[in-house]
This record gives sequence, C-alpha cells and structure tokens, in this order.
Amino acid sequence: MTLQSNQDTSPALTDAEGELLLKRVLRRIVPFIFLCYVISYLDRTNVGFAAITMNKELGLTATMFGWAAGLFFFGYFIFEIPSNLLMQRFGARVWIARIMITWGLISMATAFATGPVSFGIARFLLGVAEAGFTPGVYLYFTMWFPGKWRARATAAFLLGIPVANILGSPFSGWLLGIHGVAGLQSWQLLLITEALPAVILGIACLFVLVDSPDKAKWLTPREKQWLGARLAHEQSDIASRHGSTLRGALTDKRVFVLAFINFCCIVGSVGIGIWLPQIVKGLGMENATVGFVTAIPYLVGACAMTLWAKLANRSKQRMPYVISALCLAALALVVSGFVSGPFLKVTCLSVAVASILSFQATFWAIPSTFLTGRAAAGGLALIVSIGNLGGFAGPSMIGFIKDLSQNFTGPLFAVAGVLILGALTMLMLGDPARREPQPLPSRPLKAASAQP
Repeated sequence: MTLQSNQDTSPALTDAEGELLLKRVLRRIVPFIFLCYVISYLDRTNVGFAAITMNKELGLTATMFGWAAGLFFFGYFIFEIPSNLLMQRFGARVWIARIMITWGLISMATAFATGPVSFGIARFLLGVAEAGFTPGVYLYFTMWFPGKWRARATAAFLLGIPVANILGSPFSGWLLGIHGVAGLQSWQLLLITEALPAVILGIACLFVLVDSPDKAKWLTPREKQWLGARLAHEQSDIASRHGSTLRGALTDKRVFVLAFINFCCIVGSVGIGIWLPQIVKGLGMENATVGFVTAIPYLVGACAMTLWAKLANRSKQRMPYVISALCLAALALVVSGFVSGPFLKVTCLSVAVASILSFQATFWAIPSTFLTGRAAAGGLALIVSIGNLGGFAGPSMIGFIKDLSQNFTGPLFAVAGVLILGALTMLMLGDPARREPQPLPSRPLKAASAQP
C-alpha cells in the first residue's frame, strides 16, 4: 500500500497569480507597519515643537538643545545591531512589540525632565528603546517581499516620515496652545499625548504581525509554497554572489560606505526636522500657525518621494536618482540663504525636505541587493546605526552654529555641504550589487522556508 504524501501537489502559481499574491501581501502588512513608523518618527522629532516653550523652562541654549536632542541617536547607535539580531531570534512580532511599548513609556517619561541633564538622559534612553525598529522593518520586508516588491514596500513605509509631520505638526502646534491640563505644561502634554499611541500599537503588534509567510494563516498552502520558494531563490542567489554571513557584512566596505552616505542624509533629515519648527517660528508666526506651515514641506515631500520612487523602480539605474536627490536638497538649502520673506524661505525648505525624502525612498532598496540572511540583519543594522549618528551631528551642528551666528543661514549652508559630500561618495561607490539577479527557474517552484 502506497503512503499518501502530505505535500501540496497542486500546480504552482502562475506569474500573474504571484503578482496578485504579492499585491495582497503588501496591502496586508505595510499599512500597519506604516502606522507604527508614523508614531515612531513623531516621537523622535516632536521635541522640535516642544522646544518652542520647553527650552526656556529647562534652561536649554540652542547648543544644549541640539546636543541633548541628538543623544537619542547615540542610544540608537549602540543598541542597533544587537536589537536586530535579537529580532531574528525572537521574531518580528514579539520584538517590534517590545520596542514600541518601551519607547512609548520612555517618551512619556521625557515630559518630566527638569533640566538639561535629565532631558539628555531621557533622549538617550529613548534611542536605546527604539534601537532596531527601522532596520528591523527592513529585515522583516526581506522575509516577505522579493525584488521590486520590497522596494515598493520600503517606499510606502518611508512615507511615514512626511505623514508624521503632515499630521503631527498641526496637532503639535495646537497642543502647545493648551495649558493647565492635569497641572502639565503645554510641552509636557504634547510629549505624553503623542507617546501613548506607541504603547497601544506595540500591544497590537502581538496580534497583527506574523513573523514569516509559513506562519500566516491568511495564506493558502499553495501561496506559502510559491512565496517561500520565490524568496528562498532570491536569497540563495544573493548569498552565492555576495555571501550571507554576519562577519562578511560587518567587514564589507560597501556596507560602511552606504552607512556614511546614510549619515550624510540624516544630518539633513533629522537636523532640519528637529529645527524646522524653530526656523519657522523665527519667521514671526504664532505657535498654531507654525504647526501648519511646518507641515507644508512634508506634504510636498510625500508627493515627491512617491513619484521619485516610481521613476527609480522603472529605471535600470537607481544611482542617478539617489545622487541627484541629495544634490537638489543641497542646492535648495543654499538658495534659502539668499532669499527673504516667509514664502520663498518655506518654498526652498520644501524642496530640500522633499529631495531628502526622495533620496530615502530610493536609497533603501540598494543594501538588500547584496545582503541576505544574517548579513542582512547585521548589515542593515550597521547602515542604520552609523547613519543615525547623523541624527546627533545634524541637530548639534545646527545648534552650535546658530549660537555663533544668531541665525539659521550658516547652519543650513553647513548641512548643504554634508549632503554634497554624501552625493560625491555615492557617485564614487557606484552600484554595490554590480550584477543583476539571476532569472527564476522555469520549473515549478517547490516549498522553501522564507526565513533568511
């Protein structure tokens, strides 16, 4: 008597069916991750609004605020790689939940800082708590999306940056006008109110996220088989050409070069993001108006980065889009120093912010072209962690030069110089992957684990 096999012998998905499956997976996973990132970015940059009233109360100069706000990224830097490796061990569902709950609680605690030291400590601990979230999401996407679908998921995820500012800026400006609730100052109310969703979403992660396709109850065995094989083929191809070991990633010069380029971008991204409310406030606007005006560059950026990512995905050459975005951002910052009037200033800042966001929407598809497995876990974390030191350097540099010059022209020129340096480095690096991935086998795909 012949034993019947338990293996699914139904025909493999056709290419058209596979594309429809990936579209469904994108709709199932990305919206929730996107919402988490909106709250993440809001919680790391809302001190820019809080500073409008907080700095005077805590006795912070521009230099002190820049240093203290940037300490977030030192904590992030130190614990980034360990956090990403732990996510591989415990799974995205549990680890991302842990990250969000702890960062939400610490962000609330920041509201009770009493001076420069306690504020700096709170910012450092917030970075420790949040470490691993962004590279963890990039790693999570490698477990679900192949090739250009991963680039689409990443671009959609990064829309959280402008959306956080589009929605959060007017809300933050409004909160700064509320006084005396539960005996809290307006900046304290702002920090506590905007941190609470992180805790709620962290708990929701335990019920919404699934670690990998083979554990998804909403996929059929046939769909799990096709997607697992598709991912396994891509990852084995990358591993055969570039390796998949953690040691290989941490000694790969391309990883360090990309980390430096990311550093240059984040000097601009976080530097401008944290100081933008105060830059706009300096144009003579009320707090509520500052909130709405600060949202304008990010509204422009949301549209620009979506279009930029689509154009880059259609092109065989991603590098020109990455490099030109940095150059355009630098040019806009330089021009902002030669124009006067709120309208022209905000227009230049809008172009700068939109260009930086467009860079991010195209840049993050590059590392996964040569990193997979533990190499992806460690390599992505290294790129993010070193890059995030720009989150310390940017705000600190702007604050220091601002105290020396008593205006924001010099600081923005300095940021432009760093962005140009990043563009030149990207130009010298060229395409890190060098070769195109091998075509998929023509024979029917068989079951394989999607876990790198």
